[in-house]
Order: sequence, then structure tokens, then C-alpha cells
Amino acid sequence: MLEHKDIVEEIKVIVFRLVDEEYGVEVAQVRSIEKMQNITRVPRTPEFVKGVINLRGVVTPIIDLKTRFDLGVEEYTDSTRIIIVAVDDMEVGLIVDAANDVIDIAVNSIELPPAVVGGIKANYLRGVAKLEDRLLILLNLDKVLSQEEIQAMSTLER
Repeated sequence: MLEHKDIVEEIKVIVFRLVDEEYGVEVAQVRSIEKMQNITRVPRTPEFVKGVINLRGVVTPIIDLKTRFDLGVEEYTDSTRIIIVAVDDMEVGLIVDAANDVIDIAVNSIELPPAVVGGIKANYLRGVAKLEDRLLILLNLDKVLSQEEIQAMSTLER
């Protein structure tokens, strides 16, 4: 039996996969998870910005996280998903290999990230959660896109 003092603060996280690693982003920042769809290319954008989609009447910029993190390029598959997240009052779609599940993570199980995890710089990461049999890399969405990039993308929405 858990006593009242044993209650642990938890966060809900959507788990997704990039190459062979599992990542997480807080459910509070996620608006929806969409199947891969046709993306309209936008000229003169960084390579990781794949373009925009029209999602229920809203033009949403789409970025490929593998390209952003220099994890290589793979073909999109049936399990490829676009996770729509809210970053600084705008919605951005993140292309991931698969969106697996939603889990609760005890806040006290999250450790500061090492300098580099799986080739990704620590400033993109919120931390690493040690779960029973796996490590979950938690993204810091505010750092995945810099302020300048967010402002440039907000012009894509118009």
C-alpha cells in the first residue's frame, strides 16, 4: 500500500521512436498525432523544415527530427507519424519514425542529460528517464527550435 507521503509527482509523456532510440515529449505540449501526409515544400527554409501541411484549415510547418538531429535520412513508412506540438503559441509538426504509447514518468526518475545522447546535443534535451528496462530521452521543444527559427516558421503559417 502506498502511504500518502509516498505519492510521486509524475508527468505524462508521448513516446516516439527515431532510428533505434525512444524519445518522449510531454502530453501537455502535444495537440495531435497524424499519419504521414503530403507536405508542401517551402523554398529557402532549412533542410530539416520539410514544408507545411493544411491540417483542419491550419497551415502547420513540419520538421523532420532525424534531419534536425543529424540522424540520417530514411524513407517514410506506414508507421511514420507527425506529432503536432505547441511551441511558443504556434503549432509545429514533428516527423518521427513511430509514436508508440503514452506513459507516466516519475519526475524523480529524470536525470540531466549527458553532453551528447545518441548524437544529439544536450541543449535539445530536457533529460533522460530511466525506466525499468529502457532509457527514454525527453526533448526540450523550446530548444529544438530556436527563437529565430520559430519566428521564421510563424511566417510560413500566414
